[in-house]
Amino acid sequence: MQEVVQTQKTVIVVGAGPAGLMAAEGICAAGHQVHVYDAKPSACRKFLLAGVGGMNITHSEAYPEFIQRYYDKANWLDTAIGQFDADALCDWIHSLGIETFVGTSGRVFPKDMKAAPLLRHWLTRLRESGVVFHMRHKMIALDSHRVTFDHNGDDVVVQADAIVLAMGGASWPKLGSDGAWLPTLQDSGVSVAPLQSANCGFYSEWSEHLQTKFAGSPLKDVAFSFTLSDGHVVTKKGECIVTKDGMEGSLIYAFSKYLRDGINDSGQSSLLMDFLPLQNEEQVIKKLRNTKAKESFGKYLKRTLGISGVKAALLHEFFSKEAFHTPESLARCLKAVPVSFYKTKSIDEAISSAGGVCESSVDSVLMLNAVPGVFCAGEMLDWEAPTGGYLLTACFATGRLAAKGVCDFLADRGVT
Repeated sequence: MQEVVQTQKTVIVVGAGPAGLMAAEGICAAGHQVHVYDAKPSACRKFLLAGVGGMNITHSEAYPEFIQRYYDKANWLDTAIGQFDADALCDWIHSLGIETFVGTSGRVFPKDMKAAPLLRHWLTRLRESGVVFHMRHKMIALDSHRVTFDHNGDDVVVQADAIVLAMGGASWPKLGSDGAWLPTLQDSGVSVAPLQSANCGFYSEWSEHLQTKFAGSPLKDVAFSFTLSDGHVVTKKGECIVTKDGMEGSLIYAFSKYLRDGINDSGQSSLLMDFLPLQNEEQVIKKLRNTKAKESFGKYLKRTLGISGVKAALLHEFFSKEAFHTPESLARCLKAVPVSFYKTKSIDEAISSAGGVCESSVDSVLMLNAVPGVFCAGEMLDWEAPTGGYLLTACFATGRLAAKGVCDFLADRGVT
């Protein structure tokens, strides 16, 4: 075993994703030596892949609405995000020489839509400030002020005055977020909520006709509605994909927390699909009254309302022909098509994960109560959010809060 003893006061950051790098930057700026360790050969691999289709860095909506995107963890994350919100994050990006713009959806992007230039500028600044990177180091053991890594088959033990863990959740395991840290923390007495799929697809049971004819079809210009346990109805417009065994895509991802929680509670979860969200029921009925003699039902739907293809197939999937006998009953069907799901897609297919280090396991600056001197940040923590820039914002913000926690911890112990 190779024993590495640091002679100067140091901080170890485990995980070279956005949360870990933000923590490293804040700690280094306070004058401490920072060593970043990561299991992969290079930094921010998930960040780079997420930016391939356009790097959505944050969202421009007003803060009261923004913070509610974190569901029941909004109050907890307000401590971190309130100190480093979307505006502060954009200012930080600009400090790297990267311009941003707000898209029509309110999402914020780098001007060139790419993640690589931002990361390249950031890593250069970190290295120039003295942050040292150690790649291909996978954490295999942890105690207070000491981490053991597997590096090319050898055990490497590193000591430090404080440690930040930012190893991600369990989505995208090939890129490093594999959740392998979970048993290590549990063994240290840390309460961890089970890691689950978030922003994910769901399994449903389709007829053979739907599977054969319409698997892979886009479901566009629709609205989904979900009724919460308190009776509040959540409605969102968008599009998704009908797959052979369920649904994938942005609109279904937006309901993933609600659907997953329902499945966890009762084994299945349902929502309603509105195929004509821009028209009210009266408008739909009026159009449906424009009938023609001897016209087939399919042609009638397409001519009057533009309903055909996968929408027509789903209509037949969930209603009997008797439900279509009057314009009134048909309109009700088109505005509220029920669909049920029984299982989430696997976590390694999900965009992000829920679960992780529980709020009760950390203090106000994200230090583990069970392991003083060890802090957590990013997707390791038990929170989730929809896509749209909210995931990254929370990762950056919790990394920054953990850095503050480390600096306060070291100052309290006379480490300067």
